Amino acid sequence: MTEGARAGAVGGTVAAGGMSVELPLWKAISYFRVLALCYALLRYFNSYLHFLHPVAGWIFLGALTLWTLASTRAFSNPQRCTWWVLGFDLALAVTGIVMSGLTDAPARISHGAPTLPTIWAAGTVLGFAAKGGWRPSAAAGSVVGVANILGHGGPTGDNIHNIVLLMVAGVAIGYVIELARASEATLTRALQVEAATRERERLSRDIHDGVLQVLALVQRRGAESADGTGGTDFAELGRLAGEQERALRALMTGGPLPAQRGPEADAAEPRDLTALLRPHADERITLSAPGTPVLLPGPAASELAAAVGAAVDNVRRHAGERARAWILVEDEPEAVTVSIRDDGPGFAPGRLGEAERAGRLGVSQSIRGRLLDLGGTAELYSTPGEGVEVELRVPREGAE
Repeated sequence: MTEGARAGAVGGTVAAGGMSVELPLWKAISYFRVLALCYALLRYFNSYLHFLHPVAGWIFLGALTLWTLASTRAFSNPQRCTWWVLGFDLALAVTGIVMSGLTDAPARISHGAPTLPTIWAAGTVLGFAAKGGWRPSAAAGSVVGVANILGHGGPTGDNIHNIVLLMVAGVAIGYVIELARASEATLTRALQVEAATRERERLSRDIHDGVLQVLALVQRRGAESADGTGGTDFAELGRLAGEQERALRALMTGGPLPAQRGPEADAAEPRDLTALLRPHADERITLSAPGTPVLLPGPAASELAAAVGAAVDNVRRHAGERARAWILVEDEPEAVTVSIRDDGPGFAPGRLGEAERAGRLGVSQSIRGRLLDLGGTAELYSTPGEGVEVELRVPREGAE
């Protein structure tokens, strides 16, 4: 994830390039609430003598002041401004509007006197807009509007006018913030694709300068062997090196992988997993499988067999020359499970993480990566001195 995306994740939106439209808006709402509070206090100070119950108004404004100051930090960031905070904010605004109808003189109300919170209630609607978009904003604006009509003067022209302005402002800002989030998410994805492309180009250069040249050399030497200057084993090695070189070049350029030779190319038909695993069995490795074929779709069977091959290769390379291994195939209605267990020295906890950080990705890619692509799981268990057990499980539903 890029730094810009991290900043957006912390701020509650997906940001790109280290910039975010949403965070400045939250700060603006926070400043607006403080300024609106000052305006409400000033308006009430100039008119409280005309109220029927001025003390009640001062009590409410005192509570409003404490809440506004206490929630200023919450309203500066969408992570801190939870729905509970917004809900209490809305309840406080509605309470102030209803109290205005009970504490103010009816004559003043009929002549369009403002409510106790005045424009402070608009900050609540803007908070809903910034948090959830135009729909929550419209809902909060409707609640404030109903409170004005039922609790402060009825459906007068001034009330309707103020409600319409509040709804338009809240819905517009909510819609803009939704567009901003979508745009920032799109930009972040584009930056991630660009970063992945650059990394792929860098890896392609490294592969071209190293692996491909070695494979090409092995292929040429294998061709020479086929012409009579070497053995047939080296000729087969050269052929395989050529296939891997073509596959790597296709992977580097993003093109389709070349068709494989042999029975692996026919991936449409179900394949017997036991038949694919049988070549691994020898005097050191014992294969135990059901007497009936263990059928899986071609690609799934090939990938599972390749993962087992990687585990067996690890046994041959790391368990020691005298170590033995056992492959157990279990064919269940829901899944196929293959266990590979050896009596080698095992490994210490954390060894796989160290190998992965060092660039040795045999377990993470050749085993776990394959099973993850199949929708299955790969579990490794080991205790120093007691060998290693690898359990590969592929659900039949995911394999199909």
